[in-house]
Amino acid sequence: MDKLRRVLSGQEDEEQGLTAQVLDAGTLSFSTRVKWFVICFAAGVLCSILGTALLFLPKGVQLFAVFYTLGNFAALFSTCFLMGPLKQLKRMFEPTRLIATCVMLLCLILTLCAVFWWHKKGLAILFCILQFLAMTWYSISYIPFARDAVLKCFTTCLS
Repeated sequence: MDKLRRVLSGQEDEEQGLTAQVLDAGTLSFSTRVKWFVICFAAGVLCSILGTALLFLPKGVQLFAVFYTLGNFAALFSTCFLMGPLKQLKRMFEPTRLIATCVMLLCLILTLCAVFWWHKKGLAILFCILQFLAMTWYSISYIPFARDAVLKCFTTCLS
């Protein structure tokens, strides 16, 4: 009983290492992690497509905003299976991704606020568009030099 209390309070070094390993997805095999990544990512894409299909129903804007946001949450959560939740959080809040992560999470929350509390359909659509842009910018931050290439492409097109 005493050992259990020490483990739960974080006093045992061995068990702390084990806890970190579990939170870092180290106990799952690579194939299991890939399977769950695909399942979560596919669920996210399906939610986004379903939300788009429901857009033209009478309460379609609300359904679209909710399903699109759930889809983005699922897609973001799916990457936790590949690298583990702690490593994912650390990488999300690295200085190179901090602004993109904050904007993305803020847009996810503001979309739901616009639908449920403020009842502003246009604002919900705007936040969904911002979600898409923030999620895209966040996603390409994992590809080396991709953001530089996108910025160069836009500056070339605009000048």
